[in-house]
Amino acid sequence: MKLNFTGLSDPGLVRSNNQDHYHIDQEGRFFIVADGMGGHAGGEEASRIATKEIQEYLTSNWDTPEPSTRLLEQALWQANEAILQDQQNHPERADMGTTVVVAIFRDAPWYTHVGDSRLYRLRESQLEQVTEDHTWVARAIKVGDITADEARIHPFRHVLSRCLGREDLHQVEVQLLDVKPGDRLLLCSDGLTEELVDEKIADCLHDLNDLDKAAKSLVEAAKEQGGHDNITVVIVASS
Repeated sequence: MKLNFTGLSDPGLVRSNNQDHYHIDQEGRFFIVADGMGGHAGGEEASRIATKEIQEYLTSNWDTPEPSTRLLEQALWQANEAILQDQQNHPERADMGTTVVVAIFRDAPWYTHVGDSRLYRLRESQLEQVTEDHTWVARAIKVGDITADEARIHPFRHVLSRCLGREDLHQVEVQLLDVKPGDRLLLCSDGLTEELVDEKIADCLHDLNDLDKAAKSLVEAAKEQGGHDNITVVIVASS
């Protein structure tokens, strides 16, 4: 399977700094998006640490016989521990944390995530959200307490049930990712999905053959809707 890919991050129109980080392995082996929280410096540092630790762990252990599921789990545990250690060393960043979504192409495509950074798959003209947000509202939708439309404006929509940088993070799920030639994958921070409905995301991914133009179109569309948060997108196209 051949992969083409691109990434773009923008601070948006409201925030003065960018607390998102992303990494694209230039060999197309793995892709990371992280969205930090915890104040001006804390969030930026948390997402930077997570992206760096995951990238370094995957690169260093890529050719080992370790199963891909274990590889991804360990990469996230290492990132979590690194953030916790930084919190201890810098008490002023004690409340920092980050969401993250990672996709890898090794023996097969796999993905994992913590928080509300998302992975989407566009197949033909159908967009599917592959990840399930670790948030209060996602859980409320699942049990029928609120609707998806209500969740978009709910005051608790930013409340995470999981993130990196917490001692109570006890579970990381790694799952197979179904990818076929012609599919497009989107890894993104919630600065995109807070502003754009799925139909608009699908239009940008489907209508523009140039991946760089598609990434720019997504970011600009989110900014046109207010750009209230940092916006990060990584697009991976299979052929």
